[in-house]
Amino acid sequence: MTSNYVKLDGMQTIREALEAMRANDAQVVIVNKRDKHDAYGILLLSDIAKQVLAKDRSVDRVNIYEVMSKPVVSVPPEMDVRYVARLFDKFGLSSAPVIDSEEILGLVGYQELLLKAFDQFE
Repeated sequence: MTSNYVKLDGMQTIREALEAMRANDAQVVIVNKRDKHDAYGILLLSDIAKQVLAKDRSVDRVNIYEVMSKPVVSVPPEMDVRYVARLFDKFGLSSAPVIDSEEILGLVGYQELLLKAFDQFE
């Protein structure tokens, strides 16, 4: 699990998201809930490339909520890495937040999965 992500509000612009990602060396934005009954969202660099850059949209005029995926597919901290890998494959994911009791603990991606699986083989 890594903490290599930023948390932003869905009303912020794509430019603000890119600036925050660059400043924090992150490739993922977790979009905050608007209230306790809402769900988290997720914004990846690939989402920005496909939905903003490729469509020649302005990074200053597009808000995060227009591009993000919501609700985010998350994993519990105790889930076995094999099941996380299967979940990623089934839903075409490359990363997911680790959430426990409505709190984001971190982010897991293929790199973390493989390193954890490698540790289990030793």
